Amino acid sequence: MGHGKTFTAIEVGDGGDGRWGEYARSRWPELSWWLDPERRTPEHAARGRELFAAHMPELVDVRERLAAQLDRPDGDSFLTFANMRTSFAGCTQIGGAGRLVRNYDFAPDRCEGTIVHSRFLRPVIGTQEAGWGLLDGMNDAGLAVSLTFGGRPVHGPGFAVPLVVRYLLETCATVAEALDRLRTIPISTAQNLTLVDARRAVTVHVGPDIPPTEAPDACAANHQLAPVPEEQERFTRTRERLAAVRATGADVAAMLRPPLYLTAYDQGLGTLYTADYRPDEGRVTHHWPGESWEQSFDAFAPGSRTVTLGASA
Repeated sequence: MGHGKTFTAIEVGDGGDGRWGEYARSRWPELSWWLDPERRTPEHAARGRELFAAHMPELVDVRERLAAQLDRPDGDSFLTFANMRTSFAGCTQIGGAGRLVRNYDFAPDRCEGTIVHSRFLRPVIGTQEAGWGLLDGMNDAGLAVSLTFGGRPVHGPGFAVPLVVRYLLETCATVAEALDRLRTIPISTAQNLTLVDARRAVTVHVGPDIPPTEAPDACAANHQLAPVPEEQERFTRTRERLAAVRATGADVAAMLRPPLYLTAYDQGLGTLYTADYRPDEGRVTHHWPGESWEQSFDAFAPGSRTVTLGASA
């Protein structure tokens, strides 16, 4: 039986005209779920602001502008992404020069389901999570970035990775620039990032306990370099999916079929969308079985689509 999910496309400009605030306030109960209940203290909020100022100074004014629109005592702490809860997710992705294709696998009711066009520091289009973080996205310079969970249950001080994706797209024009930035940013959990520009594609393993480490190729599922425990493989099929995406390449049709398309929605491991980024062309198409939705910098169309999940093509 399929699961219904509504995806929404919104424009928020530079965050200063009220559109972002209106949207975020309307979705606050589900957005605020990401704020770790054990870190809702003034001390954690202050440390989050300090960490943000040290590592993402270019976005401080933007974050404060957005926090003022939330008008909540914990809004600014939330937007630092330094006090987020952890979660286990799936996902498979592959990059090539000028192209990034990914499946996002998670619980339907925990995915924001928002495609956003913003101009905080520069034009960016991406799939939003937790208000202003991004699961994947591209900028007007032709850089695209996407994330997957790295599969290891480690946690340390640093940022939740959707904000790191946002920061890289706001401040970098090339894969090389983004790799340099990644070396300086603390990330709180094990994650895999695939980065693409017109000439280069690379996957990097990051986490609180490892330096950024380039993978053998621009592919990622939900493990890093260590062997995958058999129980984890049975649940996530991460090794199987990585082998499959390497074999099929950047093929949307393959992403919409098993083993890459997952249907364990009740266990939080079902495919919610396939995104095909062509950043050098400034366009992205979100795919579901039997349906697709294209957006671009030249023709971004706000609206909504309700799709049925779970019936692979």
